[in-house]
Amino acid sequence: MKNSQDQLNLLRQIGSNKNQSQRDLAKEMGFSLGKLNYCLKRLNEKGLVKIKNFKKNPNKLNYVYLLTPKGINEKTKLTINFMKRKMKEYDELKKE
Repeated sequence: MKNSQDQLNLLRQIGSNKNQSQRDLAKEMGFSLGKLNYCLKRLNEKGLVKIKNFKKNPNKLNYVYLLTPKGINEKTKLTINFMKRKMKEYDELKKE
């Protein structure tokens, strides 16, 4: 994922509701299903998200997305950077 804001928003969504389907996540994020799938795979490759499916479930479409400790750490860093940017913007607006 190139956009750190998209990455932060996706990590937040996964952290707040682990039981959302990819369709639900895509709709919530305003992503196409293909973009969301791509993003989830990249987060998984980076070790930020763990993707588990229910192998015994006859409906193989059920997956759970979990933040890994590394994912929680990345989410925290992105949140701090986001807050710093917003505070800087606020200070600049205040000066005007």
